Amino acid sequence: MPTDNDILLEAVSFAARAHRHQLRKDGQTPYVAHPFRVCLVVRHVFGIADPKVLAAAVLHDTIEDTPTDYDDLAERFGPDVAGWAADLTKDMRMPEAEREEAYHARLAAAPWQVAACKLADIFDNMTDSKNLTAAGRERQVRRSREYLDALRGKVPTEVAAAFALTEAKVNEVAATL
Repeated sequence: MPTDNDILLEAVSFAARAHRHQLRKDGQTPYVAHPFRVCLVVRHVFGIADPKVLAAAVLHDTIEDTPTDYDDLAERFGPDVAGWAADLTKDMRMPEAEREEAYHARLAAAPWQVAACKLADIFDNMTDSKNLTAAGRERQVRRSREYLDALRGKVPTEVAAAFALTEAKVNEVAATL
């Protein structure tokens, strides 16, 4: 298992390999640009420097979107990072309505580290929404507001400023619809 100083570099390499054949919805951008940007938002927009949180940010879609599972992440990055990434993972085996309800409940109960990563995920999706159709942007705004609502009741102090920044970004995109 890497040390705290190495964990982020290893996570970046792991995410790059895991997402290597995927593209963003625009069909041109390598998907891995998204988790990399989410990590950058956590660090440079939200000001969170904890290497484990940054690793969870860059790994946040690996369980959901690749053959990676919790055990793969726990073995390489420890139970904290693996657990946070798992909390950011939707169970795609469930019908959409049930899946979203379960995901909202998990977000509402999650530790601040998970909230930070989810807020950065929303922030990046809003930033990147210019590459979506108008209908795609509307859906992205609606979903983002649902996730913000799930977090709203229990915004941890550690991410209160990140919540405000993310909500402002969602409102900014919504105003263009």
